[in-house]
Amino acid sequence: MEVTDMKITKVDYAATGAFSQTIADYLSQSEKLKTFYHRFPTLEAFGEQIKEKQFTEAQRHILCQVLQEQYGSLTDIHPTVQQNLELLQQPNTYTVTTGHQLNIFTGPLYFVYKIVTAINTCRQLQAAYPDYNFVPVYWMATEDHDFAEINHFNLFGKRYTWESEQTGAVGRFATTGLDKVLEELPEAFPIFEDAYRNSKTLADATLAITHALFGEYGLVSIDGDHKELKKALIPVVEKELNEQLSNKLVEETNAQLEQLGYKPQVFSREINLFYLQDGMRERIVQEGDRYKVLNTEISFSQEEILQEAQQHPERFSPNVILRPLFEEMVLPNLAYIGGGAEVAYWFQLCKVFEAHQVTFPIIMLRNSALYISKPNASRMHKLGLEPIELFQDYQELKKKLSSQLHEEEINLETQREAVAKAFKQVEALAEGIDPTLVRAVAAEQQKAHNSLQMLEKKLSKARDSKHEQTFKQLENLKDKLFPNGSLQERQDNLLSYQTNHPNFIPALVEAFDPLEFKFTILEEE
Repeated sequence: MEVTDMKITKVDYAATGAFSQTIADYLSQSEKLKTFYHRFPTLEAFGEQIKEKQFTEAQRHILCQVLQEQYGSLTDIHPTVQQNLELLQQPNTYTVTTGHQLNIFTGPLYFVYKIVTAINTCRQLQAAYPDYNFVPVYWMATEDHDFAEINHFNLFGKRYTWESEQTGAVGRFATTGLDKVLEELPEAFPIFEDAYRNSKTLADATLAITHALFGEYGLVSIDGDHKELKKALIPVVEKELNEQLSNKLVEETNAQLEQLGYKPQVFSREINLFYLQDGMRERIVQEGDRYKVLNTEISFSQEEILQEAQQHPERFSPNVILRPLFEEMVLPNLAYIGGGAEVAYWFQLCKVFEAHQVTFPIIMLRNSALYISKPNASRMHKLGLEPIELFQDYQELKKKLSSQLHEEEINLETQREAVAKAFKQVEALAEGIDPTLVRAVAAEQQKAHNSLQMLEKKLSKARDSKHEQTFKQLENLKDKLFPNGSLQERQDNLLSYQTNHPNFIPALVEAFDPLEFKFTILEEE
């Protein structure tokens, strides 16, 4: 399936009705939002970002050491990935990063869209700035502890779930129990079989999967749950514990956003840190002069917790407010790519970055797509619809089809008049031959009249039934392309598409333009 076999349509995000006002205002570069981010994503802006981004040789050395160690879990490293791992040692190499939870089997389709957006951004930057190197990075949210969000996925309309009693950071979970999910699947998927059967942890398995899917494009995946990386976070942890600065700054920003009519996407805590150990990730709270770890007996004095941070920085896990800062501190990163909700929450963080003197990255909306398979494209064309019209509400589309289907009411009046005229002639003939036959002619005329009336009703009913069939086809098409009434990318899984179309990912790579900021419709021809 090459893109040459695909019809590509690009539409404005606003035209889909599936994105927030915040995103619409950002993409239109509304003045209202300009104080909440650093630079809008254009090729020229990246040149400025390169000049500003500071990343020392020592930071590079730590990053490359950690990546080398993490990639040791793979038996073979793709040459393009190996090349990028080596390029990261060079002072003129920068990254473009996206991040996501460790959803089993990659979870919803937008996981793939995020990564393809990062890959294509690097390609465009390489062409525009040949004196530099650009590496796409997937930040694995290994420290996330919301297992219920990642333990399932939908394949061909059926939900598959990984049952496990494990707790704490999901990246540390053993892959035990995933073999049962593999056995339930309708067919074998070798990439996932290998990863889940041969990896010790979910973090290792996810690294193996992303490497198998995107290795040829040079994607580098990183796990931030590492002591050497966490050392960079020590000053942030100390400031957080001593001053609770991030909460004050985020609350100030939230108030400004709300005044402009924007709803904050994420909520800040007084202390935006978790305490992390095997099987446990719990919030740190201050009660009087003690720092307690919720739902445990663990408690520290101020001196003790600051000492703990110095000696064991790996035990401190940033939440959604501080994780972006951590990413930017340990990567030579220029841009972060996220979905609509992520882009919105980065707008809450500008002051936090300023306070810690870390360059705020360029924030990019990931590519979004609607994929229309050949059978669905055929249904769409039979209904006389264009791809952009599919985003309309079902009832709106039904009205449109009704008006298209509208024909004059089925009426056999002309035929009735013709039959009446014919019977009048027969009646005149009967009158001249045998007047007693006139009544018989009238009876036959009434029968003919009744027959035509019955046929009129049958024809009307048949046409209505045909229209109902059309409406049913429309309903089925909407269900296929917008499962559960939401965008396909938020419900369906990669395997639902790649199984029938092995070149699905290359087709996305060819179709997506990250800096165009248009919704992509891919239609098989």
